[in-house]
Amino acid sequence: MQQKFCQSCGMPMGDTNQMYGTNKDGSKNQDYCSYCYDNGQFKYNCSMSEMITVCIAPMLEAHPEMSKAQAEQMMKQFLPTLKRWQ
Repeated sequence: MQQKFCQSCGMPMGDTNQMYGTNKDGSKNQDYCSYCYDNGQFKYNCSMSEMITVCIAPMLEAHPEMSKAQAEQMMKQFLPTLKRWQ
């Protein structure tokens, strides 16, 4: 099974729909996580650059072996491939 990632922040979505955001009708949205998307809209109206800045701390927490510069570079390469930023 292929790993699903939030199409806004790039966070892994896990094996269940627990991390999915919600559509306006309350159903789960399979593209965006609950941190980025709720009730059919994005929680934060931000640029991709701002999203990268916000995501650095959680990325470093999840991957303590990574430097801040490595995390930022990785996100600069990955986020432009996601649905929200195309």
